Amino acid sequence: MEAKTLIVNKTLPFDPSLLTVNISLRQVEEIAMTLSHQCIVTGTNEIAWALRALMLTDLTTLAGDDTRANVRRMCVRACYPFEPQFFDKFFERTLFLDVHCAAVCVYPARVEDAYKTIEQFKQLDRVSIAAVATGFPTGQYGLQTRLQEISHAILAGATEIDIVINRQLALLGDWEALYNEVRLMRSACGDHALLKTILAIGELGTMENVYKAAMVCMMAGADFIKTSTGKEVVNATLPVGLVMIFAIQEFKRRTCQIVGLKPAGGVRTVRDAISWMTLVKETLGPRWLTPQRFRFGATGLLDDIDKVVREGVVKLKKEAAEKAEENKQQGSDPDAEDALCKELRDRRLGRN
Repeated sequence: MEAKTLIVNKTLPFDPSLLTVNISLRQVEEIAMTLSHQCIVTGTNEIAWALRALMLTDLTTLAGDDTRANVRRMCVRACYPFEPQFFDKFFERTLFLDVHCAAVCVYPARVEDAYKTIEQFKQLDRVSIAAVATGFPTGQYGLQTRLQEISHAILAGATEIDIVINRQLALLGDWEALYNEVRLMRSACGDHALLKTILAIGELGTMENVYKAAMVCMMAGADFIKTSTGKEVVNATLPVGLVMIFAIQEFKRRTCQIVGLKPAGGVRTVRDAISWMTLVKETLGPRWLTPQRFRFGATGLLDDIDKVVREGVVKLKKEAAEKAEENKQQGSDPDAEDALCKELRDRRLGRN
């Protein structure tokens, strides 16, 4: 496969001063809860937020029984989550091509299957291909083997690599050794793939370790920091996300380098996604809610998005029809789908 040239973060020198931190777990939990409940959405707004979540999703399959067929089905769904007839009936057709997942995420052995499918539908410029690597999910492999896995995935067509960090080094507090490993992984990706570093927060022990691991990965050149593999007992939680956001903010303040955030594992419903997007909006700002800075790693989230959007549109149509009937002597109100399309266009252009 012809490798693309991407704009990626650069590796910075290891700076122990960035690892100084003291975190109050109780305060973090209270702040995360408060911020994530700042936004209550219903009606048209809920549909718009659901579609925004869809466009921020890395649709994922990481099962031992993955085959070419189920990877192909997933890729088709990532490219076209709603049938054209649905858009013809309820939306403007011009929005159809904009509503798709940010990426698909698979094992390296399945990257070629994903690439061929997405290429067939001419969506390679719209839907990225991510591969988990470096001995996912445990990372308990030799360093050279882990680096070779990155190269293999990129040669097969991956443009994003989700690596797992060496948790043993984090638990031992050997942060410079962890930095050196991630730096080599950044080098293996080069400018042909974004580097997303999975912290596996459920296995790091403390919030301080989460913060330090995030800082080390960002110094080593990570483009995203990611919460979990989805295979741990504890995966993405809002308090952990807030700690990682604090690290992103401080790193940006100290280095002027922007790093994205990817919660993965446990984000299953639109309500879960809205809580995360609200947390990000209230801390990092609304401009962070783009695929270049924020992603969901999810398998089942798209099912709930589909349900919320379809049921929401039916409800809006029913309400509009009832209102039009009540006010037919005074003229009709704008169609519900017209208002919804305006809302979606505004959100796509970043006006909200």
